[in-house]
Amino acid sequence: MTTKKYFKLILILGSLTALGPFSIDMYLPGFSGIAKDLNTTVAKVSMSLSSYFIGISIGQLLYGPLLDRFGRKKPLFIGLLVYIIASLGCIYVADIDAFILLRFIQAIGSCAATVASVAMVRDLFPVKDIPKVFSLLMLVVGLSPMLAPTIGGYVTEDLGWHAVFFILMCMGIVILIASQVGLPDTYKPDTSISLKPRPIITNFLSVIKEPQFYTYAFTGAIAFSGLFSYVAASPIVFMDIYKVDAKLYGWIFAFMSVSFIGSSQLNSMLLKKFSSEQMIFGALISQSVISIIFLILSLSNLLGLNETIGMLFLFLACLGISNPNTAGLTLAPFAKNTGSASALMGAIQLGLGALASFAIGVFVKDSVTPMVGIMTATTITAFIVLNIGKRFIKNKVAISDSDDVMVGH
Repeated sequence: MTTKKYFKLILILGSLTALGPFSIDMYLPGFSGIAKDLNTTVAKVSMSLSSYFIGISIGQLLYGPLLDRFGRKKPLFIGLLVYIIASLGCIYVADIDAFILLRFIQAIGSCAATVASVAMVRDLFPVKDIPKVFSLLMLVVGLSPMLAPTIGGYVTEDLGWHAVFFILMCMGIVILIASQVGLPDTYKPDTSISLKPRPIITNFLSVIKEPQFYTYAFTGAIAFSGLFSYVAASPIVFMDIYKVDAKLYGWIFAFMSVSFIGSSQLNSMLLKKFSSEQMIFGALISQSVISIIFLILSLSNLLGLNETIGMLFLFLACLGISNPNTAGLTLAPFAKNTGSASALMGAIQLGLGALASFAIGVFVKDSVTPMVGIMTATTITAFIVLNIGKRFIKNKVAISDSDDVMVGH
């Protein structure tokens, strides 16, 4: 493969990977504008984030079998088309319920890009290059939450929130054309793969019965729902409670992403000294202590804008360490069913994330305390699940250096 072709493929796969994070984060600074235009509350607007997460978690399970059955490009084309139409709908939407529904449809569409990009990496590159390619794609996923809300903040302030969805629609069109023209047909459709519900469900059941899978999948997903709580609550906390404008909110969000990305890079250095189990245990203990202190400060009314940013920064750093390790140990037992296992892991993570962000929409109104309470509860629950689940793992499959583990956003 020539260097030019290699970079072209990475660029297209990277843009497919970035579509999801951009769709989640870019409209966050527009929450108060959307609430005003659609005659509703910011908390109700945050329900559109929950519906997006539900859409992605369903999409994860949907596209796995479709991409194997029909090849990569056809489901990708249809998914992106759905995404473009839903984004267009969001520009002209007149009431909040239609907006929440359109965000769900948009998520189902964008999920095709996420799942197809992972599948195509495995098709296009030799095994020894896969970890390197995934690291490059993870950089894109990591940079997206830093860039998206910052760009979104400026677009919202200067052009209004409708412009954000116009930009997302244009991104969808460009990515659709690039993927259809620039990506080779990497996989022949496999007509032997059944799309009947029973074999698909049987496959997923065989995965979920594995103790190592359910222990680490649920530990990781419950802990990670703290991140979803923060994402859903952040427009309410920073823009409604602390009265920050859309541009500054974008910068605060970008600063928070540094914590998560920085600690996940630190994680790969620490893994030379410690095992994944030790890293998860240490991260969850730290996260529990941080969230309890955060809760005490909040209940005592000792949190201003800077203190809240500081505590959230520490909380997210713990997640950056536990998340790659729980993902690695969740997928480690599966040499054969990796696709189903990673789809199921993603669906559990996003499903619980949707629940957490839904709870935020219900409880967070004019105080930071409900957000901190939800984050503390999820952290302690994850720690309990880890310690109970470990007892059921008879023969643990560890992660060797040669394994490549992909961690989703």
